[in-house]
Amino acid sequence: MARWLSIIGLGEDGAEGLSPAARTLLAGAMHVFGGQRHLALAAPLLRGEAHPWRSPLAESWPELLALRGRPVAVLASGDPFLFGVGASLARLVPPEEFLALPAPSSLALACARLGWAMQEVATVSLCGRPLETLRPALQPGARVLVLAADAATPGAVGGFLCRHGFGPTRMHLLEALGGPRERHRRLMAGEPLPAPIDPLNLLALEVEAAPGARVLPLASGLPDEFFEHDGQITKREIRAVTLSSLAPRQGGMLWDIGAGSGSLGIEWMLRHPANRAIGFEPRPERAARAAGNAALLGVPALRIVEGRAPEALAGQPAPDAVFVGGGVSHPGLLDAAWEALRPGGRIVANAVTLEGESALVAALGRWGGTLARIGVERLDRLGGMHGFRPAMTVTQWVAEKP
Repeated sequence: MARWLSIIGLGEDGAEGLSPAARTLLAGAMHVFGGQRHLALAAPLLRGEAHPWRSPLAESWPELLALRGRPVAVLASGDPFLFGVGASLARLVPPEEFLALPAPSSLALACARLGWAMQEVATVSLCGRPLETLRPALQPGARVLVLAADAATPGAVGGFLCRHGFGPTRMHLLEALGGPRERHRRLMAGEPLPAPIDPLNLLALEVEAAPGARVLPLASGLPDEFFEHDGQITKREIRAVTLSSLAPRQGGMLWDIGAGSGSLGIEWMLRHPANRAIGFEPRPERAARAAGNAALLGVPALRIVEGRAPEALAGQPAPDAVFVGGGVSHPGLLDAAWEALRPGGRIVANAVTLEGESALVAALGRWGGTLARIGVERLDRLGGMHGFRPAMTVTQWVAEKP
């Protein structure tokens, strides 16, 4: 089928900024879909019927797909495939049936205005995403572009930075880039915001940490005090080894069985933005605490399932990795976890009791893998002197499913 769908990127300069090819496609479209703002910007070129996006956006898909084969245009902001509608459309329409003509994105314009190299800049979108999503990007010396949801976003970001010890961060407020209303204002995170603020804005952050700020390390094994817990937590040293054994890969799904404070699932998701995790926790207060920790540490998408394994595992998305941090001797638990694991996936189980260790020895006999004992000793006071006090030895089973 011919390329019936045109996906056209549009800047704040409207129809005047479009290329001749984009202008021709838009003028020849029988139907044009887009937001009210986009349709207004391109109004001088529209000849076909205008279709404002429905809310939610997915409600417009049947209407658009019903026009398959006829000339249809979709208007999008800047680059349609950068936090835009392009990726959603590409899941519905084969690439052979559409032609995409991107315009400079707001991120590209921001880097051009600031003289920043885009490949060295982190990008966070807060459009429809929680504010806590910004936390992992807050590394001292980093440059971060933040796509704002509305005029309230800059104030929310400034407050968030100050609460987490990043008050010295320099903020660039960039509004309506590429159009006649473009404006660039500079301020520190703790300073009052200028008014009014254009709803179409983004922030460029030059991140600086104040003394005592809790910067999230890039290594596995966050300090235990970063997590709220009641003692049910995989300790830092064991957690670092366990993450290494799980060997996270981009986009992987982890099952954290016996989530406790949620520390394993949180660190799994911090390894890459595309990683996903489900924590299974039977105790309501721990489940709530794990969800709170996930939000505080920048991975609010961690799912917590309140229930006891193996029953709670039924119907969940298949995992690429499984961690069993407690209850390894519970009848049927390891069998259910192994059965659910995708081929090529890894399972890691820790035990500190003889009963748990026996279950891991049995698992080794059934499915292979490796067993290791991990011992940690920490400095402690012994009267008026100091000595090393050993923690409970952890036996760890690691296996990969053929």
